[in-house]
Amino acid sequence: MGLSSVLVPYAAYLRVYEPLAAFPEPERTHWYRYAASGTERTAQDELRQSLADLLPMPPVAVPVHESRDAFVAVVDGVTHVSPWRTRLRGWLALEELTEQYPVPVLDALLPPVVRLQAEADYEDWRSRNPDARPWIRSATWHVPVRWFALFADSEREYEPSGDGESKQPVLRYRTPMVQARRRTARGLRVLKDSLEEGPLIDGLVDVGRWLEEFHPRSMVELDYGGLVHAIPEDVLAEDHSAADVAEGLAALRDGNTDAAGEAYERLTERWRGVRELQYAS
Repeated sequence: MGLSSVLVPYAAYLRVYEPLAAFPEPERTHWYRYAASGTERTAQDELRQSLADLLPMPPVAVPVHESRDAFVAVVDGVTHVSPWRTRLRGWLALEELTEQYPVPVLDALLPPVVRLQAEADYEDWRSRNPDARPWIRSATWHVPVRWFALFADSEREYEPSGDGESKQPVLRYRTPMVQARRRTARGLRVLKDSLEEGPLIDGLVDVGRWLEEFHPRSMVELDYGGLVHAIPEDVLAEDHSAADVAEGLAALRDGNTDAAGEAYERLTERWRGVRELQYAS
C-alpha cells in the first residue's frame, strides 16, 4: 500500500478560512491562482507529509520551507483559504511536546541537537515575523470542549461513509466569524459568572484572542478530521457535542447547576471512550 493511500488518524482541527481580500500581495495572487487551479488537498495529505519528514535520520522536526498549500472553501460565492503554515505549526507543536513529555522521552523522539536547531530557527524566524499566527489548530484523540462553544448544533454537517474506501465519513461545523466571536464572548461571560478561574475559561479566552487576529468576514470550521476513524459510525452519527455544550452554558446562565452537570457528563463520557483508545495496544 503506497503512502498516499494510508489513513492517518487521529486528529481534529479548528480552522479559520479568510477571504482572498484579507491577504496582502503577492500572497493574494498566489492563493487566487491556487484556488483557481482546483487543487484539492485534505488533512490526510498534510499529515502524511508531516510523517514523511520524520522518516529520515535524524528526523526533520520542522519543515525547512513553509508550505504553499491551503484548504479552500467557497462561502456565499466568495473564495476563502486556510493556509497550512506547516512550518509555524511545527514549531508550535514542538513547544507543546517539551511541556508534555519528560526529557528522556523527548530525546528518544527527537535528538537534542534536532530540537535545539529547531528552537534556534524559530527564534530567528519569530524576530522577523512577530505578528504571525496559524490559521489551523489541532488536537489529538479529542476535540477540546472550548471549540464546541463556537458553534450551534444547526451548523453541524454529517456525511456517512459510502461504498468502498473512497468515501470516508465527515463530521464538521462551520460558522461565520462574527458568530464564532459572539458565542465566545457569551460563553466567557457565563463561565466567569458561574465558575472559578480555570483551564476551561483560560482556554476559551485563548481561542477568543486567536479569532480576533483574522478578517471579520472569515469562516470558522471545526473538523473531526481523522477522529472519524476512531469513533464507531453509529456513535458518530449521534454525536451532538456542540448541542451539549450550548445546553450546559444555557443551564449555567439560568443557575441550573444540575442540568449543566448532566450536559457536561454526557460530553465527558462520550469523549472519555475516545481518549482511552490512545492507550490501547
